[in-house]
Amino acid sequence: MYAIVKTGGKQYRVEEGQTLLVERLPDDVGATVALHPLLLAGDGDPVDGDALGSAKVEAEIVGHERGPKLRIVKFKPKRGYKRRTGHRQELTRIRVTSIKKSAGRSSGAASRSRAKKDAAEPAPAEVTSDGS
Repeated sequence: MYAIVKTGGKQYRVEEGQTLLVERLPDDVGATVALHPLLLAGDGDPVDGDALGSAKVEAEIVGHERGPKLRIVKFKPKRGYKRRTGHRQELTRIRVTSIKKSAGRSSGAASRSRAKKDAAEPAPAEVTSDGS
């Protein structure tokens, strides 16, 4: 089973036991964080939208790291303007510990059973304005 989760403005495809680098999370090393699932797939039909109400994706923070140095060079010819700076992104390494679906029925099955129930009930009798 895999899930598509959203964290730090990006989306990742994750499976249980997988480690990945995400934007820096404020929690300490060893803490468990809940990731926002957008889709669950792999066992049967994919689950997304309103059916994800009680789905959970949990991960453990393995460590905080910094990304590679990125060089930024600004240069304007014939003006004597040169600037060189760098940037290192703050990252967090996480390990996905569990992906759990909701225990209840999917919303598709619930809506189908409601439709069957509504079809089985007789329509209410119409009242006419002529007194009958």
